[in-house]
Amino acid sequence: MEPSTSPTGIEVSNEEQVLEISWSDGHTSVYPLFGLRKNCPCVACRGGHDKMNTFEPEAFEIENPPLMNITNIKQVGNHAIQITWIDGHNAGMYGWETLRKLDPRLSQ
Repeated sequence: MEPSTSPTGIEVSNEEQVLEISWSDGHTSVYPLFGLRKNCPCVACRGGHDKMNTFEPEAFEIENPPLMNITNIKQVGNHAIQITWIDGHNAGMYGWETLRKLDPRLSQ
């Protein structure tokens, strides 16, 4: 794993509607929760196996998005996190590399 894809901390604020990841290279990513939910990497949310690496970065820029809350986060090995959303959905494994690529601050 490259240093830029090694997290050093994760904070969730349902109140502020963001998930924040600190990376080992000193960068901090801030993800609006709605954008993360819209970009769930599971096969059902992506629309099939052939679309597994197709994401919607524009979902991070929606003004006044619907509220999304995270009820739990678990680390999966050394490569991903599994988020449980308020609606019970938890099938997506958000890989560190994918999260770094989806960083709204880096795609501007």
